[in-house]
Amino acid sequence: MFVDTADITVKAGDGGNGAVSFHREKYVANGGPDGGDGGKGGNIVFLADDNLSTLADFRYKRKYLAENGENGKASNCYGKGGKDLVIRVPRGTLLREAGTRRLIMDISGSEPFIAAKGGRGGWGNSHFATPTRQCPRFAKEGAPGEEYELRLELKLLADVGLIGYPNVGKSTLISVVSQAKPKIANYHFTTLSPTLGVVRVGAEASFVMADIPGLIEGAGEGVGLGHRFLRHVERCRLLVHLVDVSGSEGRDPIEDFETVNAELAVYSAELASRPQILAANKCDLASDEQIERLRAFAKERGMAFFPMSAAIADGTKPLVNHLAAELAKLPPMPAYEPDPLPEIDEQALREQSRAFNLNVEDDLFIIEAPWLLKLMSRINPDDYESLQYFQRVLKLTGILDALKEAGIRQGDTVSIYDIEFDYIP
Repeated sequence: MFVDTADITVKAGDGGNGAVSFHREKYVANGGPDGGDGGKGGNIVFLADDNLSTLADFRYKRKYLAENGENGKASNCYGKGGKDLVIRVPRGTLLREAGTRRLIMDISGSEPFIAAKGGRGGWGNSHFATPTRQCPRFAKEGAPGEEYELRLELKLLADVGLIGYPNVGKSTLISVVSQAKPKIANYHFTTLSPTLGVVRVGAEASFVMADIPGLIEGAGEGVGLGHRFLRHVERCRLLVHLVDVSGSEGRDPIEDFETVNAELAVYSAELASRPQILAANKCDLASDEQIERLRAFAKERGMAFFPMSAAIADGTKPLVNHLAAELAKLPPMPAYEPDPLPEIDEQALREQSRAFNLNVEDDLFIIEAPWLLKLMSRINPDDYESLQYFQRVLKLTGILDALKEAGIRQGDTVSIYDIEFDYIP
């Protein structure tokens, strides 16, 4: 079963809690605090796998949880960090936010991508010992791991895309020039899902060809099967437009060409502007006048023209050689860039003004809030503008007012998950 979309939930591991412990040893009086830190939670990591070609596995498992970090222990022993959860997806998978459809990452390279970060382990009480607080009886809890609802979209990675009406011979062509073995029959929509084939050109050169199920009039707006798979043509650097030059089904090949290109333009103007090569199939059934008419049309459009009969592999070799030569001139298709983060919603922040917890331990002020945890991943402590943005959020949400009401003084420490800073009024 070919599945190219899936909705899943990912949850990184929570950080372990810090330990509250005091050193106990014979003949050692007042050993002091020795609570260890909690371990870091495991990350959710996505990795491209060339052995996968569909998202079918994600239809049966929708929730993915990474391992939590262990709690800290006595004698300054740190808790064990949680293992990362590696999720393997087909190369070319896009990660989007489920609700907004914002693009997070294009999994087209070989580098792993951390989609959700594990929570940081909490500090043990040994971190909070000071000359005036020699016996701290508190520790910091571990931060929760990030949790997201994601939409996975597969866009096949292929150099050449075969497009055209149903039953013009696209599956036959890819079966002849590659090792792909799609189902071939004399009826429309035999091909129900895209097919990839590796086309060898010489001893070392090769390229990937994709057979996209037949497009018909209205496909750009959801008619037929082609609308489901138009996304898989978007990455192709070169398009081969296959037509039935013989008109064996009573259609005019030039009208078919114009119709399919109109549907491409409806779906994406950028896709319609990709370079195309016109391939006239079923020449063994066509007259010389039909072939020459189509050749003149291609010349008028400034397109390369290749007559052939895919069923008997006649004329396919010149087409393959031309495709390889053209691909060598074209730049690689760039990966999709992630969408920028949305602007801060000041009204929403004001509505959340009391949605946080403030705990005070002597001169340590600990702030916790689920919405604030997501915000922390966007803050860069080394960037001045980022810190200004962070300070603005604290003011808008009422956190600064709450700190003042709790009696914070200059020099006291404020702890917000992974960030700690001294309060300066």
